[in-house]
Amino acid sequence: MLATLTGLGLSTAAGLNAYIPMLVVGLLARFTDLVRLPAEFGWLTNGWILAGLAALLAAEVVLDKIPAVDTVNDAVQTLVRPAAGGAVFAATDAAERLDQRIETSSFMQEHAWVGWVLGIAVALTVHAIKASARPLIDAGTFGVGAPVVSTAEDTASVGMSLLAILAPVVALLLILLTVWTAFRLLRRKRRAGRSAPT
Repeated sequence: MLATLTGLGLSTAAGLNAYIPMLVVGLLARFTDLVRLPAEFGWLTNGWILAGLAALLAAEVVLDKIPAVDTVNDAVQTLVRPAAGGAVFAATDAAERLDQRIETSSFMQEHAWVGWVLGIAVALTVHAIKASARPLIDAGTFGVGAPVVSTAEDTASVGMSLLAILAPVVALLLILLTVWTAFRLLRRKRRAGRSAPT
């Protein structure tokens, strides 16, 4: 159960920035005992893979803060972020099965592909919201909002990644609070649109 919450948090973070949760999982698995990955996900702890992820993260951090370029970057990331979400969800689910101290659900054990699908779906949903909002923010702020929003997204991705591993229940509550807030804001905006004079 906790692995599912961890996977949800990490795939949410991947929807904002593909490389942050992968780096967090890889670094924690390589240098600490907080994450123990099974052999099939050992590639996440490889030094060359981690260096490549760090280089891609550096490029992403820069490109995502430039108005208009951020929209192109989001288009490129449409495949990358969901794939990263699937990978980190599946990796943490597999890590829980490796840990003999925790009993896992037999359904997830027998259907390991479910972790990939859930991770892809969650990351794709978050990515779609991000990618559709950024052009509006760029246009509405004449580009000034791009670096501010991008920094907030990167910070949220780091925070969610760490919370997903260290406090998965808190990560779930934060996701639910964010969804509820977004839903309320959307309803308020629709009501304001209906009541506006024509």
